[in-house]
Amino acid sequence: MYSRTQNENGTFNTRCLYCFMTIARSLEAELELDKVEARHICPERALAELHAREMSAGKRTPVQQARPN
Repeated sequence: MYSRTQNENGTFNTRCLYCFMTIARSLEAELELDKVEARHICPERALAELHAREMSAGKRTPVQQARPN
């Protein structure tokens, strides 16, 4: 998910809503935003997706594995 804004001079900015990193600023065309956003690798999103996959698979966290039953 990205937040796009348009500057007073007509150019565009985009920011990742997971890590809040500014992905691009002052781009002249919205088509360019699509390309830049597609190349962004968000570490926050990657971690969230990994965590969700582990939770849905029923895997225990390392802390839970270390504790005796």
